[in-house]
Amino acid sequence: MIIQLPLRLIHSYWITLTLIFLGIITALSLYPLQTLPSVPGSDKTHHLIAYSALMFPVALRKPNYWWLIGVFFVLWSGGIELLQPYVNRACEWLDFAANSTGVLCGAFCAQIAGRIIRKD
Repeated sequence: MIIQLPLRLIHSYWITLTLIFLGIITALSLYPLQTLPSVPGSDKTHHLIAYSALMFPVALRKPNYWWLIGVFFVLWSGGIELLQPYVNRACEWLDFAANSTGVLCGAFCAQIAGRIIRKD
């Protein structure tokens, strides 16, 4: 299938992708802004998508204790929310909920994608 190649690349380069996503999410979450940029979609949807993308490579590769990495991502997102008031951003627990839901969605989608890879 045509989708297997990208999934295999994600499976192979999961650490690099995860670190890149984590760096981007952290930088964008802690960058001081006067106002949020106008982008299509809900802020909570963006949080959900970002943390789904963060969790997806880890859950696809499934290293030992991969679920602990997911817990780390949830805790990391909570730490970011607590730090945001110090960089002229708002601490919103609904953002934390969207981030946590994103981690779960990323893990769920990776389980489905893993079945596609194993169909070889």
